[in-house]
Amino acid sequence: MPLYEHVKRLIQEGIMLGTWAPGAVLPGEVALAAQFGVAVGTVRRALSDLVTEGLLMRRRKTGTVVTGRAPLHSLRHFFQYFRLHRADGALLQSETTLLRIERGAPTAAEAGTFPEAAAGIIRLHRLRRIDGRPVMHEWMALPAARLPDFPDAPPALLYRFLVERYGIRVSAVRESLTAALANERDLSLLELCGPAALLVIAETAYDQTGAPILLCEHRAVTDGVCYLHEMR
Repeated sequence: MPLYEHVKRLIQEGIMLGTWAPGAVLPGEVALAAQFGVAVGTVRRALSDLVTEGLLMRRRKTGTVVTGRAPLHSLRHFFQYFRLHRADGALLQSETTLLRIERGAPTAAEAGTFPEAAAGIIRLHRLRRIDGRPVMHEWMALPAARLPDFPDAPPALLYRFLVERYGIRVSAVRESLTAALANERDLSLLELCGPAALLVIAETAYDQTGAPILLCEHRAVTDGVCYLHEMR
């Protein structure tokens, strides 16, 4: 990618991880250029784009300030965002419970996705609740070779954990949406009475180099919540 795009992502990452909170003033262009090891012009282009996108703003006599107004559905806020919303579009906050973690040989799909799959796969099974109601469960698969010493109880904000622990930044996500009838496991975990319709989201996430880092299947209820996708 162009060097200024790399600088943009580093600044976005710093904002996501709390290095610069909303209202904070960023260091000057010369200081940022020295910090990132690039030319001042590269930093200037990165900051200009982030101002245009609304993540930063310029203030006379103050400098470049973090606005805190970035879109909820940008990948730079993927750490905190959840795609199930109320019918009126309001963002819903979920609580995540880890049901199971396992390590084993790859399935055919995993072997075809991860070049490092032969070294083993880490799988997480998680349940999401909103106001105490189970609304989604999900299986996640990650290549063990890229995640040494992966804990048995990883934090709920998995994308943030990948950045902080392994330097792996999710930069793109591809999703496929289908509908399905709930199976026995769905009915039990989501406390449904069958037959019941589910939204099924098959997801592949890619790191900053374009390599796949995560396979996931989300299975979500469809009553009282909706899936919201937004492009900016």
